[in-house]
Amino acid sequence: MTISLLVLLIPVALLVALFRLRGGEDVVVIDPSAAISQARSTKAYPVVVPSGLPGQWRPVSATFRRGTDGAVLRLGYLTPSGGAVQLVESNEPLAPLMARELGDQIRPVGATALSGREWQSFQVRGSERALVLTEAGRTVIITGRAEPAELEQLAAALR
Repeated sequence: MTISLLVLLIPVALLVALFRLRGGEDVVVIDPSAAISQARSTKAYPVVVPSGLPGQWRPVSATFRRGTDGAVLRLGYLTPSGGAVQLVESNEPLAPLMARELGDQIRPVGATALSGREWQSFQVRGSERALVLTEAGRTVIITGRAEPAELEQLAAALR
């Protein structure tokens, strides 16, 4: 029985080693500029993007969707500490947007002033935190499992 188990485990171990050596666990960094350009070209709302973030911030996803209720730009990032953060910008109505993006267990934490803007801070989905900026014609949401200082760093970098 031991020999049979070894015969099965050796090829599996070799496949796992080959997968790791070829970079199978590496993060795939993307260029979000196409989604950002598409969002800006619609002129649905003023699009803001991070500017001046350190190189340890890695963009991993970017999508833009235009629907009947409005347009949504989503940018996903891995933070320097290894957390995952999503930036959502939309001109959709606030209540359904917040419910969809943050769930129904939203707990207000307070207000935070960042780069001259007043962001509302929320605790959502257990350990996740969210920052929400509401302006005329646009809502910006930053949420994810990351250090609070990293969420604030992303919010402060938006231009």
